[in-house]
Amino acid sequence: MTISQHIAQIGLFLVAAIAIFGGVLQMVLGQPDTSPRLDNVHRFMAGVYLATGLICLWAGVTILQQGFLVYLLSLGILLGGIGRLVSIAKVGLPKPTAVWLAYLIPELVLPFVIAGAHYAGN
Repeated sequence: MTISQHIAQIGLFLVAAIAIFGGVLQMVLGQPDTSPRLDNVHRFMAGVYLATGLICLWAGVTILQQGFLVYLLSLGILLGGIGRLVSIAKVGLPKPTAVWLAYLIPELVLPFVIAGAHYAGN
């Protein structure tokens, strides 16, 4: 395996860990102090987030067999970050600011690192 493939693999494992942990946590916690409708949507999206983490884990383990899937996962991560940017533009940056920026920055950077490393490794 090349260095580039290892970089793509590490990126996928990092996203997998974040999404699996975050998906389980949000599934359990739900959306506090809200309506049943918003809690329902929140927990549904937590399930999607969890599943994406499992797919990233699988793609990382099988990185040598993966092609376009890595680019699709990178796009999904980037679109999630763009969704956060739209939210920040419309309703503001949640508190504590540092935590939400710590979520946002990897979502905007990792997709390019993963996709670029995967491209270079092939």
